[in-house]
Amino acid sequence: MVKSLKRIYLFLIILFLYAPIVILIVSSFNASKYIGSWAGFTLDWYFQLIKDKEIMNSLYVTLSMAVIAALVSTILGTLAAIGINTFSKTPKALVLNISYIPVVNADIVTGVSLMLLFIFSGIPRGYFTMLLAHITFCIPYVIFAVLPRLQMTSSQYYEAALDLGATPSYAIRKVILPDILPGIINGALLAFTLSLDDFVVSFFTTSNVNNLSTTIYSMARRGINPKINALCTLMFIAVVLLLLLINNRTTKQEKALRKEITQE
Repeated sequence: MVKSLKRIYLFLIILFLYAPIVILIVSSFNASKYIGSWAGFTLDWYFQLIKDKEIMNSLYVTLSMAVIAALVSTILGTLAAIGINTFSKTPKALVLNISYIPVVNADIVTGVSLMLLFIFSGIPRGYFTMLLAHITFCIPYVIFAVLPRLQMTSSQYYEAALDLGATPSYAIRKVILPDILPGIINGALLAFTLSLDDFVVSFFTTSNVNNLSTTIYSMARRGINPKINALCTLMFIAVVLLLLLINNRTTKQEKALRKEITQE
């Protein structure tokens, strides 16, 4: 009886979470503009989506910003993680707690704060300010993706490289970075995913440039457009594929780590 109730409870939770997404995906293939009536299967909304210049421009902004934000935040976050890992206990705990703030902070607070900062600094809000905002909130996620890998890496390798005549920068490039590469890749994928589907921070940090999330919001305010269903379906599939890739890499890393521990 208890097991049956648990299964029903789990089923209801999954249904509540994913039923709207399933309806959205099915509606993207509906020939009718109205969700309540099925008029046959069609791919017309996807073809119209491709022909929509506004959406295509927003897609370019979203992808270019996600790639740049992921690249820059990965570089800065990795360097920050290497530096934090060398700190003593108290400074390290202090910096980590400060780094946690953007992660646990509400998106609307981050967005409004950055908007006020740009206005106070006299920086016109647009592509550049949105990019800076994305880099800012992605860096902590990269730090926390790289740090666990750094903590599993022995500092003796770095010290041995220095003893053999390597410069600190060369030792980091040839010894530390290859060892923590899986964590760096995970951080980059996570940063790309976060930048790809962000709305709140993007909404407050730009005025004349739209990414996909802000474009969808403006289109939805004018009424339900079936092209939105097609666009959201493609975004959902892209995010799911990225998350599966991240989880697959994490699983492989855990298996490799268990093998190393077993062999030792």
